[in-house]
Amino acid sequence: MLQIDAWKRVMILMTVAVGLLLAMPNAFYTRVEMHNDAQIAMERTGVSTPELEQQAALWPSYLPSSLVNLGLDLRGGAHLLAEVQVNQVLDARMVSFWPEVRDALRATGTIGSIERLGVENGEMRIRLNDNPDRMEEAIGVVRGLSRQTISLTGVPVSDIDVRSEGAILIISVSEAERTASSERTMAQSREIIERRINEVGTREPNIQRQGDDRILIQVPGIGSAQELKDLIGTTAKLTFNHVVSSTSDPNARARIGQIVLPSLDQPGTFYILRESPVVTGEDLVDSQPSFDQNGQAAVSFRFNASGGAKFGQYTAENVGLPFAIVLDGEVISAPRINDAILGGSGIITGNFTVEESVQLAVLLRAGALPAELTWLEERTVGPDLGQDSIDAGRIACIVAFIAVLVFMFLSYGTFGMFANIALIINVGLIFGLLSLIGATLTLPGIAGIVLTIGMAVDANVLIFERIKEELKSAKGPARAIELGYEKALSAILDANVTTFITALILFVMGSGPVRGFAITLGLGIITSVFTAIYVTRLFVVMWFEFRRPKTIEV
Repeated sequence: MLQIDAWKRVMILMTVAVGLLLAMPNAFYTRVEMHNDAQIAMERTGVSTPELEQQAALWPSYLPSSLVNLGLDLRGGAHLLAEVQVNQVLDARMVSFWPEVRDALRATGTIGSIERLGVENGEMRIRLNDNPDRMEEAIGVVRGLSRQTISLTGVPVSDIDVRSEGAILIISVSEAERTASSERTMAQSREIIERRINEVGTREPNIQRQGDDRILIQVPGIGSAQELKDLIGTTAKLTFNHVVSSTSDPNARARIGQIVLPSLDQPGTFYILRESPVVTGEDLVDSQPSFDQNGQAAVSFRFNASGGAKFGQYTAENVGLPFAIVLDGEVISAPRINDAILGGSGIITGNFTVEESVQLAVLLRAGALPAELTWLEERTVGPDLGQDSIDAGRIACIVAFIAVLVFMFLSYGTFGMFANIALIINVGLIFGLLSLIGATLTLPGIAGIVLTIGMAVDANVLIFERIKEELKSAKGPARAIELGYEKALSAILDANVTTFITALILFVMGSGPVRGFAITLGLGIITSVFTAIYVTRLFVVMWFEFRRPKTIEV
């Protein structure tokens, strides 16, 4: 029997209403964007000016304010492709390792004079001047300085390889550690770049790793590529501060010379710290995930000579007390000092998983870019070009939309009108979902919407043609409509599921514009199936209940 339960009708209508409500802010894009920017500015600074309040009042706070973000090709902005010089990290590590090697070899008393010849590509060469016949002893001493570190598979491995060539002792970063170090360097570089860009409130930057040592950076709405380069070059602020106390009161007041900062790993906790840091991130040489003496995941760190001396004196005077690691105004960790940390290196222990120790190591080193960035490609997309792209995409959507509407009306009459109304709702639902997930719309994304408009009526065509076939079998209109929807369902699902799988593969395997196309195509398939199976059927049922026709013509 041709009917839809009352609760199903309510759910369908509510889904459509919510989707169109989420899409509504995009019809007032400039006004809503100014409202959002004003709200963000007031929350970040804590200061409310008349101008910001006026902009915030442009859009009611009780209405949704999420927008479909415009990509670089639509909004204009800057595009950079950077190559990270990962070998610099390996070289710096060997250079910082040299004093430890030198002191250990001299402490034997039998190896005699040694000389560092150079460091290149993560490899340090040392000549044994006096006693080259003591090479095996020297290799054993250096191997004793190696540390267990975490490989990409999570298995502990040695961080160095030691061998000899005649009287030359060669110390190099192990292959497993070289790979892991490269991964950490790239993760750290991307983390720093993203932090720097997000700090200025830029909307929806696209920061992706490409290949082994390259990072693609696209930032809509920024003036020029040089401006973006200057922004990325800014160093994040990392400090090590003395902890006075902790509190759960976000409005706690600090004395003169003290500051109150929130905890990153313990939400709701605030630390009162001495304003003057003990050591800054400029003194940090290295930070890596490792294991403590009990085999638990931990994080090791190393300062330069100056930072090591200051940190050693501080820890010797504050055994048993916590110290805070502060990054960009947030306490990322507050470990307790168990012993004096002398020699410029130490270890942070806690209930870390392997993943958490890797993440903390990245955050510790996020105070400065770990290696130099070489700019391989840079360009600026002007807002005029972006506006041209928007205009061209709008024209394409309108032409496709009108063509489909006219075709459906001429082909199926009243039923075609139902399909056309569902098509309009379908486009609104697509923009509602894009706004809800905070997706970025690019030119390929517009192409996906245009394609969806053409595909959206496919399901209706299958249904209507099936109804026509059932009418030819001398069945009544109600039964013909019911059978038309039932028998077309399998074909609709098969066609759309295969297309959705294609969109999913494009999203997983692709990047940038390809993923933008995949997102709009995939969401369009979901909304198209929903409007075809449920919305048009609801319209047809309501029309049939109202008109009670003896015969119908599709």
